[in-house]
Amino acid sequence: MKKVIMIALSMLIVGLLAACGTSEEDGKSGSGESSDKKVLTMGTSADYPPFEYVDSAKGEEIIGFDVDLAKAIADKLGYEIQVKDMDFNGLIPALETSQVDFVLAGMTPTEERKENVDFSDVYYTASHMIVSKKDSGIESLEDLNGKTLGVQLTSIQADKAEEISETVDMTVENRNRIPELVQEIMAGRFDAAMIEDTVAKGYFEKNKDLAGFTIEEDETEAGSAIAFPKGSELTEKFNAELLKMKENGELEELIVKWFDNK
Repeated sequence: MKKVIMIALSMLIVGLLAACGTSEEDGKSGSGESSDKKVLTMGTSADYPPFEYVDSAKGEEIIGFDVDLAKAIADKLGYEIQVKDMDFNGLIPALETSQVDFVLAGMTPTEERKENVDFSDVYYTASHMIVSKKDSGIESLEDLNGKTLGVQLTSIQADKAEEISETVDMTVENRNRIPELVQEIMAGRFDAAMIEDTVAKGYFEKNKDLAGFTIEEDETEAGSAIAFPKGSELTEKFNAELLKMKENGELEELIVKWFDNK
């Protein structure tokens, strides 16, 4: 009897080991293709819908136009993308210290930034908008006299606000994230904020108490591009794929998908 039991147990153990081996091999074969791809880390500031943000109603994943653009280009080049969220003012330092491989965050390629990082060609152009409460009486730049204007730290809007403050007597204050600017307006601590028009319109849809107007400016001052570390070989590769997407209509399809709510 003992011999029979021992034989039965031995057969059971062998069967379990075989099943485990099959399971492990299945797991490897199922992920083999993706594991062959190199992973690139994309730095962004996920507070900038529809460019990059988290829709908490759908999950914790960072989504948006920039994320789709990054994935599309990377896939063509044989890479996978890992998205890393951080404050906007930390993005260029992250590139310089190799924490991320590139930055896609609605970033404008200013001459000052070009001193520290390389940029792709511009992939999207937008305008600045002054956002305030509907009853604020702020309908022009002159109406900002004596007022407090909020901007995102180290953004192109921060530079533009400083330029405007040379002719308009106003106070400029910084915050790390766009939602903070809107909160300060609603709390009455800011009279207005300067935000990219596409992003601002998303807040208008959510909050009917907000209004705004667009600032007329030179087109060369606007535009978003992909940032890379100085001398990165990715700059040329991404530029080539970006050009193809412009020519074959793929970029326009993404623009329609994320911005066709104006």
